[in-house]
Amino acid sequence: MLDILIVGSGGAGLSSALTAKQQGATVTVVGKHYPTASQTSMAQGGINASLGNVTPDSVQAHIDDTIKSAHELCNKKMVETMCQDAPNTIEWLEELGVPFDRTQNGKVAQRQLGGASSKRACYAQDYTGLKILHTLYDSCLKEGIEMLEEYFLLELIVEDKQVLGAIFLDIVTGEVKEIRAKATILATGGYGALYKNFTTNSEGATGDGLASVLRAGGTLSDMEFVQFHPTALKGSATLISESARGEGGYLVNSKGERFVDELLPRDVVARAIFEQIESGEEVFLDIRHLGEEKLLHLMPQEVHLCRLYEGVDPISELIPIKPVAHYTMGGIDVNENLEVTGLKNCYAVGECSNAKIHGANRLGGNSLLEIISLGREAGKNAVGCVSQRTETTNTKNTQLQKTKEYIDSLFEEYPYQKNFYNLQDELGEKFYKHAGVVKDNTKLNNLLNELRVIKADLDDMGIGDKNRENNTNLVEFLQFQNLLTIGEVVLDASIVRDESRGAHYKSAFPKKDNQHFKAHSLYWVEDGILQNRLQKVES
Repeated sequence: MLDILIVGSGGAGLSSALTAKQQGATVTVVGKHYPTASQTSMAQGGINASLGNVTPDSVQAHIDDTIKSAHELCNKKMVETMCQDAPNTIEWLEELGVPFDRTQNGKVAQRQLGGASSKRACYAQDYTGLKILHTLYDSCLKEGIEMLEEYFLLELIVEDKQVLGAIFLDIVTGEVKEIRAKATILATGGYGALYKNFTTNSEGATGDGLASVLRAGGTLSDMEFVQFHPTALKGSATLISESARGEGGYLVNSKGERFVDELLPRDVVARAIFEQIESGEEVFLDIRHLGEEKLLHLMPQEVHLCRLYEGVDPISELIPIKPVAHYTMGGIDVNENLEVTGLKNCYAVGECSNAKIHGANRLGGNSLLEIISLGREAGKNAVGCVSQRTETTNTKNTQLQKTKEYIDSLFEEYPYQKNFYNLQDELGEKFYKHAGVVKDNTKLNNLLNELRVIKADLDDMGIGDKNRENNTNLVEFLQFQNLLTIGEVVLDASIVRDESRGAHYKSAFPKKDNQHFKAHSLYWVEDGILQNRLQKVES
């Protein structure tokens, strides 16, 4: 039996794989897409570490900034562990060959991102995530780690609360297959595709790992906390990195007025922009004063994206922007060893996981740090789990057969009376408007009722393409079902939390309420019914 199965081939999954492989474990990485198409490649601005290469800094300052940005909804021990490990993480990435930009004296260059008290984000132009991802992928290939691409996660294999691997749809062949392992690591990414057409995330960010954990008896937490990036292109929702503001860009309205400190935390800046737009103003990012030479050296991707998707040249023109969904702080609930709450032999890391680090609002530059630092930790912990387990060979295979029967039914039985693509587009816009930067209970309840009606009508939906091989229609229908599962939790959690904290802002409850809501919201399924409770944060 395989030692470790890793589901997800982005930065978190590949970091876990390298660590586990180097400790002698047999490892297979399974991804829905090709590794270089991972969401990690979209992280542009930098990766945090208190190196002090440009301005004075300390690990404690990094910890303090992270906790402040999280609005105390975090596990301080986990925050401390990650921030203390950050310099080691950069050293490890350098050893692998990540081409960070350099200062004049040859040290790793650093820039300031929103919410940071110093220039802390190590960067590689504005391609930081992409260059880290490519380096990790090359390193995995050198190590001979097995990679299975275009495999869609269907279900976890669970017996007596123990995860024994997972069941997948081989997208290319259309076959349903299982992969058994002594330990499983989920690194499947977030659920930003709930906000379809209003998110910087790819269409594959559909919460597949989260939905599989919920079905398997695990727990999700803090799902109401969705971060909106202040600066996405107005027309296409394409991300314009925080590095543009970190290097000195301005935010201005139609009158040319600056209306907010550009380097405040993302939730504050996003709300300030939202308020301007709601009052009838257009909002622009102005980087013209930085000069062509600096822009082309430090932010070539941003210049290209503005020209390609918005038809503006940022060297000489204002960039029209709006806030859109960017990062999901909530996810699969895990303990301090990154093991999934309610399941054994199963770990979760990266954006799919809630390790209680980002809390109510992620600090810019901490996402790349989390996937590498905690990715390595997940790999190490999974190896420890494997060493304590014995191989089981006489387990029943009922889940595989049931899953095959369900997939077969989509080809044979399900009608095609309602177009789920139209419904997904409509839901994306409604989530943006009613579960977005500013929330209202009446609108949240209306949207939740509408979503539940759609779930009840799933029997009237299905797939039009009946070919088994390379059936993207099938994959997209399965993703849509996962989004409905996740969306229900997001909306319910948003309704329950009657306060404003970080990225979760309610117009009727504009203040933070520590007495009632300094707590994590937990969700799980029991006897087919979604359950929830609040778990107080230890002071």
